[in-house]
Amino acid sequence: MLEKLQKSPEAAIFAVNEVFKTYELMCLDKLKELGRSTARDWSFAMGYTHRSSLAKIIKRIKERYPEKLKIYDNRYPRLYEAL
Repeated sequence: MLEKLQKSPEAAIFAVNEVFKTYELMCLDKLKELGRSTARDWSFAMGYTHRSSLAKIIKRIKERYPEKLKIYDNRYPRLYEAL
């Protein structure tokens, strides 16, 4: 990486403008890969061993990014979909 920075100033500009994601956004990206799924499938895909491990994160996503998460709560178990 340092060799690229020394050779071209464009690479230095891109290195400075990195966009950092929150854990909530990383979880939404994983849900987008999965498609419509339950909290159990979503948490297992994130590497957790228990189905309710993402419960607090789902609550934070509902508070911070309500437009990026669609919840199908008229059925059991609930389905989640990233928009």
